[in-house]
Amino acid sequence: MRALTWGVRLVVFVLLVALAAKNADPVTLRFYFDLTAQMPLVVVMFACFLAGALFGMLALIGTLLRQRREIARLGKQADAPPSPPVAGL
Repeated sequence: MRALTWGVRLVVFVLLVALAAKNADPVTLRFYFDLTAQMPLVVVMFACFLAGALFGMLALIGTLLRQRREIARLGKQADAPPSPPVAGL
């Protein structure tokens, strides 16, 4: 199973290197106020990927913190001794 995982990783890495080699042409990014930046297309693509991954992780932080609080609350509830039964019910 490890060999298969490393094989898939190697194939993905080779494909990404080939993609980077084919997209090395410079592109010009035009910003507001006549600001421009010229860089290889692969750098722009990688920056967009990183920005998307960062925004995705930031979007999950609230859910992750809420789940951790809930897990802590349930853990304390499980450790607490059970309440005695109420008479008459």
